Amino acid sequence: MAPYMKLTFENKTALVTGAGRGIGRAIAESLAAEGVRVICVSKSESSCGAAAEAIRASGGQAEALAVDVADSAAVAAACEQLLKDYECIDIVVNNAGITRDGLLLRMSDADWMDVINTNLSSCFFWTKGLLRPMTRKRWGRIINISSVVGIIGNPGQANYGAAKAGMIGFTKSTAREVASRNITVNVVAPGFIETDMTNELSDTVKTEAAKMVPLKRFGQTSEIASMCTFLASEEAGYITGQTFSVDGGMAM
Repeated sequence: MAPYMKLTFENKTALVTGAGRGIGRAIAESLAAEGVRVICVSKSESSCGAAAEAIRASGGQAEALAVDVADSAAVAAACEQLLKDYECIDIVVNNAGITRDGLLLRMSDADWMDVINTNLSSCFFWTKGLLRPMTRKRWGRIINISSVVGIIGNPGQANYGAAKAGMIGFTKSTAREVASRNITVNVVAPGFIETDMTNELSDTVKTEAAKMVPLKRFGQTSEIASMCTFLASEEAGYITGQTFSVDGGMAM
């Protein structure tokens, strides 16, 4: 029997957006536990600061970076400074996202654009800003956190579904562009996950939602983080352009 394979990370630096809480924070903590230096990005200085501090308190390497991911100029400036400081960001996890739910006929232009810019355009801003050094180094990992909603849809979330589906198309096209440089680009699409947001739902709503899941439960943030950490490792080097649904079977 082959020995258990430990994931390999050699002197790698990662950037995780939306790292202040929930799935993003779990991803940042999981990568840091593997010895990866992590830059925790969120719009809130206090939330990304707390995430970075928790990682450092656990013996990991992390720093906080407060940036509005929907602001192309702010992201470009942040990328420029990061590449001065680190030369190359090896792993990029585009996780930041918001919801502005409402039926299509009642959805404002602002609610549409806010979700598209934060969830989808931000992937373009960060990937473009950090990609070139990866191509020179001939190694990189880009992981985009989509959603089961981007695969199967959901009433009241036309904006969110469009953004999350767009991330999948963005991933597949980018993966083809950079494959020759040994850079992989993949999607992780979570289903219902236990986070601060879902914890605010009533027990009745959570029970009804769980009935939609073949495994009959909400997922844990650690289950998303585990998939992302594998995809970021050396061992996932032959996987690119793929969408991994971590949703208890909702999209099968």
